[in-house]
Amino acid sequence: MNDDLGGEELLVRPIGYLRTPFADPTGMPIQPAGAKGVRGTLEVLPEFCGGLADLEGFSRIILLYRFHRSRGYSLRVVPFLDDCERGVFATRAPRRPNPIGLSVVRLVAIEGCRLEVEDVDVLDGTPVLDIKPYVSSFDAYPDERCGWFDDCGRDVRDARADRRFAGRREEGP
Repeated sequence: MNDDLGGEELLVRPIGYLRTPFADPTGMPIQPAGAKGVRGTLEVLPEFCGGLADLEGFSRIILLYRFHRSRGYSLRVVPFLDDCERGVFATRAPRRPNPIGLSVVRLVAIEGCRLEVEDVDVLDGTPVLDIKPYVSSFDAYPDERCGWFDDCGRDVRDARADRRFAGRREEGP
C-alpha cells in the first residue's frame, strides 16, 4: 500500500451525461437554489442502469460531476457572491485542482436509464461521476456556520454565472 498519496492519480469515468437547457455558462444559475423548476435529464449509461434500483423513493438526489469546460485552476478566486479573493476550497468555484461539482436536484421520474430532474444548475453535456440519495437526516445542517458566505448578504437564487465561470486556458501552479 502506498502511504504517500501526494502524486497518485485517480481514474474516474462518467456514469452518464446531463442534458440541460444551458449550452453556455453565461447567465446560468450558479446553484440549484437559483434554478428552481429548471428541468434536465440524466442519461445513465446502460452498464450502470442496474444501480438505479430503489432510487425512485427519494425526492432529491446528489449529483457529482466534472466541470468539463473548466480549464486550469487558481488557488485564490473571487467567488460569484463576493468581491473579495478567497481560497478556492472555501468556494464552489468551478476552476479547481480537481474540477468536481456537486448539485442537489429534485428527482422527478425514472424511465429506464433516464432520470428526469429539476432545479438543475449544470451545463448541457456535463459528465456525471456519481449519484447519491439525498437523506435529510444525514445531509441537512441548516444551523451551521457558513464562513464568509454568512456575511455576503447576497441571495444565491438571483445569482447567475458570468465570464469568470468560462474555462480559461491558464494552468494551475
